[in-house]
Amino acid sequence: MQSHTKTPPTELLITLRLRLSRANAEKVKNFVASIEAEPESDNLSYEAFFAKHFPGKSEQEITLAGFRHRENFTQQQLAEMTGINRRHISEMEHGKRPIGKETAKKLASVLHCDYRVLL
Repeated sequence: MQSHTKTPPTELLITLRLRLSRANAEKVKNFVASIEAEPESDNLSYEAFFAKHFPGKSEQEITLAGFRHRENFTQQQLAEMTGINRRHISEMEHGKRPIGKETAKKLASVLHCDYRVLL
């Protein structure tokens, strides 16, 4: 009976094609090169991921900014849609203001996510 072995690394590779402006091509190449230089790790916790890629930032800050960017909103647009002051959104994204439950629900309804990920 054959025993289960690890999946060969080549089976984990995918082909990725991007269309981007020439001005950004060099930045993308440099970013990809930096990713390739990092050793593979199967045991990276999400806490370690945030600490490694976003040093000094909380998960809450990155999550709010990430959802806002995903929806392609400016802070001002998000403020107008939620009724939350733009300055308060900025402070939440920079860790200077906590996100309360009611605020998280307003943001989540516009950002199409579960409000609990913002808390």
